Amino acid sequence: MLRATRSELTRLNHRSFRVGWLGLTTLLTAMFTTIIFQAASGGTPIPSSAPGGSFPSLAELTGAHGQVAGLGAAATILGVVTLAYWAIATASDYSTGLIRLLVAAEPHRLRLLAGKVLALTAWTAVAATVATVVTVALSPLVARATDLSTSGWTSNPGEVTALIASTWLNTFLALVVWGVIGLVIALLTRSAAVAISAGVGYVLVVEGAVRLVAADLADRLPGATLTALAGGGSTTLDYGAAIRLGLVYATIGLGVAAIVLARRDVVE
Repeated sequence: MLRATRSELTRLNHRSFRVGWLGLTTLLTAMFTTIIFQAASGGTPIPSSAPGGSFPSLAELTGAHGQVAGLGAAATILGVVTLAYWAIATASDYSTGLIRLLVAAEPHRLRLLAGKVLALTAWTAVAATVATVVTVALSPLVARATDLSTSGWTSNPGEVTALIASTWLNTFLALVVWGVIGLVIALLTRSAAVAISAGVGYVLVVEGAVRLVAADLADRLPGATLTALAGGGSTTLDYGAAIRLGLVYATIGLGVAAIVLARRDVVE
C-alpha cells in the first residue's frame, strides 16, 4: 500500500495539478471572504444559504469566530473543486490506459485504491491548509477595509490557535468526503467530465429542489451535511450529526469504489 501511495503522489505531483487545485482554492477562498465582508459592510442582506456556500450573518462576522467565517462560506464550492480533482485523478487512469499497467504491477486492486485515496487525502490536507491560511490572513485586511469591527474576534493566542486548528480539521474532513464522492462517480463512469458535471449540477440544482418539497430531508443530504461539518455545525444539523452522516457517506462511497474496482474488467 505504501508503494502504491508513493506512486500516486509522484504521479499527482505535476505543475498543472498543483497550480490548478491550489490556485482555484486560493482564488475562491479569497473571493468568498471578500464578498461576505463587503456585503455586510454595505448593508446588503446576506442569504443564510446559496449555491456554493453557507453565508454567515453580520453578528457571526463580528463575533469571536469572524476571522474564519470566510472558510465556511466557501466550503461547498471548495468541496466541488476537491470532487473535480479526485475525479480527474481517478478517471485519467482509464482514459490513458494507465490502469492496466497499475493492475499488472499490483494485482491487489484494493491496495491500489487505498494508495490513491491516501495520496489524494494528503493533497486535500494541503488544499485545506491553503484555504485556512488565505482566510486567516485576508479576513482582518478585508474587515479593516470595509470598516467592520473586529473587537469581538478572539484574541487570546491559545483560543486563536484552537479556532484555526478546529476550522482546518472540519474543512479537511468535509473536503475528503467531497473527494470520495468524486472518486466514486469517476470510477462508475470512467469520466471526469461526468463526475464534475454531476457535482456542479447537484450543488446548483438538486438540493435546492429537494429543499422546496422536503426541507428536513435536504438538511441531511451530502451538500448540507458537509457544509454543516465544515462550519462546525449549523442551525439545522449539529456538529455530531454532521460528523456521523459524513462518515456514513464516506464509508458507502469507499465501499462502492472497492466493489467496482475489484470486480470490473479494466480492459472494458
